[in-house]
Amino acid sequence: MTDSRRNFLKAALAGAGAAALSGCTRLSQKPWVQDALGEVENLTRRVQRVFAGGHALATEYKKSDIAPVFRANGTLNPSTDEYAAHAATGFRNWRIAVGGLVEKPLSLSLDDLQAMPARTQITRHDCVEGWSCIGEWTGVPLAPVLAAARPKPEARYVMFFCADPMGNLPSGEAAYYYESLDLLEATHPQTILAYRLNGQVLPIEHGAPVRLRAERQLGYKMAKYIQRIELVENFHRFAGGKGGYWEDQGYSWYAGI
Repeated sequence: MTDSRRNFLKAALAGAGAAALSGCTRLSQKPWVQDALGEVENLTRRVQRVFAGGHALATEYKKSDIAPVFRANGTLNPSTDEYAAHAATGFRNWRIAVGGLVEKPLSLSLDDLQAMPARTQITRHDCVEGWSCIGEWTGVPLAPVLAAARPKPEARYVMFFCADPMGNLPSGEAAYYYESLDLLEATHPQTILAYRLNGQVLPIEHGAPVRLRAERQLGYKMAKYIQRIELVENFHRFAGGKGGYWEDQGYSWYAGI
């Protein structure tokens, strides 16, 4: 997709999101309004894919375009005892489980991921807060990881569960960051499990040891501190049922740019 089209769609998404978030809470909770907003989101997704194509690439940049300092988004450190213990050992025992609607569940260490064919891409991170930053990411494409797990026919979405706590649920249970992509976006060539930033081991503030990079999405879709990946038919049973932590707070599930 050209930059002009990307910027047009980004502006349209931002405008629609701002209007939705600034509207009356009571009105937004009415079923017919929720249905209408869902249809707008579906239309936005269809329009983006008409312009971009199913696996069209996001713009990639030159090394000279890389920002001197890459700004971190979201959580800067999970600050749990468990995470601190992993960080102290260089994440030697960190594992990512891949399960759900798959024929062959996986449990992958950082060494396992680094032994797989890697992709390096210089891309622009666009944050919903309005800032952008260009950096170089290296990691394993998610598509072959999912293929190795052999998704079942009914699998439609990929869920990412993370180590950063986000407060408590109404039940009192701790809430952790989570996100989701559909299978089309999850198998996009630029959707990777990144473990390096600008040629260096991924820093903690950027999601060490592994974070998602989905380069056609806004920043909040790119889950950090990934612990578990689950393939599902829908995400209604997870947390608020909207497919992601910020989506449960009112953000759009589809955040394509």
